[in-house]
Amino acid sequence: MDLKVDLRVPVGLPLPELAEFLRRCEDAGFHGVGIHDHPHSGRDVYLALARAASRTTRLTLYPATSNPVSRHPVELATLAHSLEELAPGRVRLTVAPGFLAVRSIGRPRATVDVMRDAVVKIRRLLAGDAVQFGATSTRLRHTSARPTPVYMLAAGPRMVELAGEVADGVFLMVGFHPDSIAAARRHLAAGAHRGGRDPGAIPTIFVVTIALEEDVNAARRWPRRWFAPGQSFLTYPSRANLYWLRAAGIDLPDNHVPEEISDDLAARICDTFGVFGSPEYCARRLRQMQQEAGVQHVLLFPAHTKDGAYEMPEREVAAFRDAIRPRLRR
Repeated sequence: MDLKVDLRVPVGLPLPELAEFLRRCEDAGFHGVGIHDHPHSGRDVYLALARAASRTTRLTLYPATSNPVSRHPVELATLAHSLEELAPGRVRLTVAPGFLAVRSIGRPRATVDVMRDAVVKIRRLLAGDAVQFGATSTRLRHTSARPTPVYMLAAGPRMVELAGEVADGVFLMVGFHPDSIAAARRHLAAGAHRGGRDPGAIPTIFVVTIALEEDVNAARRWPRRWFAPGQSFLTYPSRANLYWLRAAGIDLPDNHVPEEISDDLAARICDTFGVFGSPEYCARRLRQMQQEAGVQHVLLFPAHTKDGAYEMPEREVAAFRDAIRPRLRR
């Protein structure tokens, strides 16, 4: 079975140009594209996805990711259904606790309880059920015969378990090592069993950090960088990254100093955290994890710092089209 590969894309272009970029992603062979939901960017992800729906025919489209803090669950359900009408069968709603989006409005991330309440209510709304908000009962007047699936992006172990319990599918941000993946699957199964569900029936997509560098030493600089002042690259978007590194045998302290990471440790981190190196090397790593850990679907998440958050992944699209995808198909 071919490995399904999606790409995370920022709202880094005016919407007409962004839609054209997504058309090129489809032509390059990507299975899907997730666009980040940053209201402070001045561009709306759902308008971007709607425009992209008219320029593509096969690509799966979704926000990467929305949250129930800056957007109300009723709004999220309505937006998801609206996109479903534009691109039937090609849409998923992806929700997470929030990072830059909630920070931009001065609010904290959603808690586990808030996420549980939001995901359950969104799924019920999309199924046509009435949902209670305080003293008010709300039902969507229009829904699809096939409700848009609601995925959770989960980084920490408690969020992974919650996804297994209540979501239609899950994006796992847990690194890219057999041991960390096995640990994440145990948490997912624990949540699924609590919800009376079969963990093997929950679609699972692995978020894989990718840094394209022909020079291996350049690739190994990434673990030594700061995402933003006071936050290391390895703790973006969550310190839970360190939990999964520890599951794979790399024990970094929460307050680690990136510049103090040695060459050898940086090399180990790169092969545990994601795919760092030439396109050919990245293709080999993706194929290796498909064979060794049973990974069947990934979302490539281009490595960046806060200053580079809106740079378009042109190199990743070209590398996937010309080098990575042909090797995966072999």
